[in-house]
Amino acid sequence: QVQLVESGGGLVQAGGSLLLSCAASGRTFSRYAMGWFRQAAGKEREFVAGISWSGGSTNSTDSVKARFTISRDNAKNTVYLQMNSLKPEDTAVYYCAAREAYRYNYIHTAPNMYSYWGQGTQVTVSS
Repeated sequence: QVQLVESGGGLVQAGGSLLLSCAASGRTFSRYAMGWFRQAAGKEREFVAGISWSGGSTNSTDSVKARFTISRDNAKNTVYLQMNSLKPEDTAVYYCAAREAYRYNYIHTAPNMYSYWGQGTQVTVSS
């Protein structure tokens, strides 16, 4: 099992930046693919970005592709989401998620493919 704790959310003006972090417990973090999802009020949870077990493969949704970067540090059991040029439509609760995927480089985008979830961190972008 793995437990996930997100941090780094907050209130920022449009055009600003935030760095989200997700710290994972356990000694097998490097066996997990990681994903960032978000859920705005009244909307379904959606995929934002994902990264493979080794960090060698990444994927992100088109609306954030030029602005957000996902990365991981397996020595620190942490995955990051650097968010730049934030827009009001990025406002949501952001969740990190994990799925065991050792030596598997495909990045799943469906929430139901991920077994473990953090509690979420609120990101609010003001116009």
